[in-house]
Amino acid sequence: MVTTGADVVVRTLIEQGCDTVFGYPGGNVINIYDALYQHEDEIRHVLTAHEQGAAHAADGYARATGRVGVCIATSGPGATNLVTGIATAFLDSVPLVAITGNVSTGQIGTDSFQELDITGVTLPITKHNFFVGSAKDVAPTIREAFRLAMSGRPGPVLIDFAKNAQTGRVEYAPEPPVTPDARTVAPDDAIAAAAECINQSRRPYVYFGGGMIASGAQAEMLALAEALDAPLGCSLMGISAIPTDTPRFLGMEGMHGHFASTTAMKNADCIIALGVRFNDRSTGDRAKFARGTRIVHIDVDESELSKTIRDTHDLCGDLRETLARILPLVRPRERGDWHREVDGFVARERAGADRRPGLTPRAVMGVLQRHLTPEMTVTTDVGQHQMWAAQYLSFDRPRSFVTSGGLGTMGFGLGASVGASLATGRRTALVTGDGSFGMSLVEMATAVTVRAPLVILLLNNGVLGMVRQQQRYICHQRYSNTTLERRTDFVALAKAFGADGERVADLGGLDAALGRAFAADGPYLVECPVGEDELVLPMMLPGGSMDDIIVRDPLTAGEADGRAPAAPAADARATEGEGE
Repeated sequence: MVTTGADVVVRTLIEQGCDTVFGYPGGNVINIYDALYQHEDEIRHVLTAHEQGAAHAADGYARATGRVGVCIATSGPGATNLVTGIATAFLDSVPLVAITGNVSTGQIGTDSFQELDITGVTLPITKHNFFVGSAKDVAPTIREAFRLAMSGRPGPVLIDFAKNAQTGRVEYAPEPPVTPDARTVAPDDAIAAAAECINQSRRPYVYFGGGMIASGAQAEMLALAEALDAPLGCSLMGISAIPTDTPRFLGMEGMHGHFASTTAMKNADCIIALGVRFNDRSTGDRAKFARGTRIVHIDVDESELSKTIRDTHDLCGDLRETLARILPLVRPRERGDWHREVDGFVARERAGADRRPGLTPRAVMGVLQRHLTPEMTVTTDVGQHQMWAAQYLSFDRPRSFVTSGGLGTMGFGLGASVGASLATGRRTALVTGDGSFGMSLVEMATAVTVRAPLVILLLNNGVLGMVRQQQRYICHQRYSNTTLERRTDFVALAKAFGADGERVADLGGLDAALGRAFAADGPYLVECPVGEDELVLPMMLPGGSMDDIIVRDPLTAGEADGRAPAAPAADARATEGEGE
């Protein structure tokens, strides 16, 4: 059939299995929106309040399902408003296709109204991007974008359609949905050498990240840990890859990770790293990280191998395929001494658990946990609340924890919650803070309009908590511009948007309020006060190392002058025998 390029855009999205797109119309995508109107029975468009919200919603859709998320914006400011969302997806390896419009090819380079080189702007934060200037290239480009977004290490792809590519007419013939490129596997000799290195270890540690979720290699990884009698830990992006109660799983490691997980990694003689980056939050001071430790690193993206830490063995390939080749070469072995040592780390962590009464972060997350069911998705914004959710909540299935890791995008949560809830058709819980929520609260309009089944737990401490926590130690308690002093009534605000909400004062009130929230039909906000000096512990100071993990606040552990020492006081260090 002969039709317009804009119609081909929509038909090709439907052809690729896309059932929902998120976006905001404008002059240079008006033809695409007209086509969406004509195909509204086949594809759903969710009108967000801001283009950044559309990008985050498409991101949440993709993270919660593993399918490609799609967002649409017009040229100029519409396109640039997508940039933060595209970068968020890029740094967390999320499959996303961002569609923008632009002026006609004859006007390119003339500074026309709302003309912008968005392909140039987004070049560093996409797997690939395209400028399409002819209707004949529309369908092939969309198909290629979906293939690229899904293949290898997933990521975002942007397509910028010139106006004349949308209005021009072209023959369209539907094709089957594209499939990702074939899974690759590391060479046999590299696998054999890595397996021998693993077999020689006395204290192995399995460390996994978001690549484990993307590959679906959980069974192979657990079989490896069983054979090695090895503990497992994960990065922030690896949370939910395996059930939290999995034997040997110690939880998240790193800057704000569990003491047992981080300490086991520090004491391991062989780290088997699976689909994970060794970024600064996981290693601390790299000069002090893994000294004398052998590292077997498997990742589908060759650029991540020996990128920040020199690996002993680099294996470029799909996790599931590569682990399947390694497993027959691994010699099962009990490591009783290592197992008992790790048990000691766990005991020390449990002994130091926060058992204070009242609305402490641990207690608040405990109340939320009682209302969660395995099929629900938890999303977060970025800050202290994000780390408390990562530390204290439990998960049973992959893709049930959605958060921004690499870019650390405040304001990510509400849009991502809308996308995740619409993608799964299930209730979604958002854990957010007053700072992050203030950056995206306009998307409450979207959540209410689409009746998204969201429970929003807003932890209000009146400060930018994570930055304040660093100021506490690095800036000697000089809290520059992190005390918000805002008078925003978040409950009244939620009601103004058309949602329900309430404020609580104690744990009993929180439990009752969450009961009402989880029974509600649409968005429901529960505001919970948290002390401004609540901390995320353990903590490695920026530039610090695993040798200096803070597990108790040094300012309340003997530092009377109110200043944190360059190296935390001995009685505040887990390495000196104190628990978390």
